[in-house]
Amino acid sequence: MLKGIPPILTPELLKVLMEMGHGDELLLADGNYPRSGHPKRVIRCDGQGIPQLLDAIMQFMPLDTYVENPIIFMAVVNGDENMALRNNGKAYEPTIWNEYREIIGKHEKTGARDTAIERHAFYARAREAYAAVTTSETALYANVILKKGVII
Repeated sequence: MLKGIPPILTPELLKVLMEMGHGDELLLADGNYPRSGHPKRVIRCDGQGIPQLLDAIMQFMPLDTYVENPIIFMAVVNGDENMALRNNGKAYEPTIWNEYREIIGKHEKTGARDTAIERHAFYARAREAYAAVTTSETALYANVILKKGVII
């Protein structure tokens, strides 16, 4: 154990965060995320939710200030009937995204600066990430990509 390191951050995840350089991306994948969308390097954090991991990661990892959107969400699939049913017939808006924005806002002066991209474009981008962190997150559309910045 080390002082000041949240116990949710595994040794493997800390190592990856240290190895990543400016512009490298990290995928935080929910429990429904398909294996086909993973890069080669995968870190398992079974039993953990993304908000808790995100809060711990953001204590150490700066976001890229040289890009407009260092936070990438997977956009809700247009016409997703399952989501409309869960949302009384209205278009579904993932509430977890606001939770992520709040967490990131605690750690970044410029806030989340996020965007959402189409599902297959998200999978393609995630496959190119430096690493993926798999979780047991149950919130829908909870996947997020973080682009690492520099410490100024």
